[in-house]
Amino acid sequence: MGENTVPILPCRTIRPIVDFYAALGFETTYLQKSPNPYAVVERGDIELRFFGMKQYEPAESYSTCYIHTEDVDGLYEAFRAGLKATYGRIPTRGLPRIGPLKEMSYGVRQFLVTDPGGNCLRIGQPTSGEQHHRPAPEETFARALHHASLFADSKEDPAGAARIIDRVLDLPDERPTPAQLLRLLVLRADVAGRLGDEETAAAVLTRAEQVQLGAEERESAKDDLRRLADLRDRTVPEPPDSSG
Repeated sequence: MGENTVPILPCRTIRPIVDFYAALGFETTYLQKSPNPYAVVERGDIELRFFGMKQYEPAESYSTCYIHTEDVDGLYEAFRAGLKATYGRIPTRGLPRIGPLKEMSYGVRQFLVTDPGGNCLRIGQPTSGEQHHRPAPEETFARALHHASLFADSKEDPAGAARIIDRVLDLPDERPTPAQLLRLLVLRADVAGRLGDEETAAAVLTRAEQVQLGAEERESAKDDLRRLADLRDRTVPEPPDSSG
């Protein structure tokens, strides 16, 4: 039929938005500064529009949209490269930020990007023809990781994710595989950082770096190892918050 949907998302001011999307490889195809701030950014077939609201609070935003792609890994690498070139590092929390690339329980490989206006882009590629949630895994550590990831990213409840991980890692009679341990520790460090607990984040990252993986385990955990490197890179100071 030829129809398409274009999200129109809020922000406090336009300039930080167009600068951020320029870092991701978007072109600003329309920019109006006054009387009503408005911008259009495009990258390939992705088009996003933004309007300015002086009283808008980015940190309290619930605005989101989903972007389907046929090359989620390529887009993720391009976004990471652009952000690192612009900020000198990969911003992993605060505004703006980019989340980890991961396999979701509903047959999608995806990552999240949150812009300076607090708008969350969910960017994913189907990995299965059945796009619905599977039952949570039965195995102890896989189940814990499943629920902790949902708390951290879908529910925006990092404290809940931390409690799940701490509880399962304290079990007296069960031990995760090295790859499971790495995934749990990387997520634990991530949520500790989001909670402002830098001491715990640093200690958990050190523990994660000490996990010994075989060649096959390293391949299966490549997304987590990449996230580990991003989190460790936080020893470099954060870029200024550009939400205003």
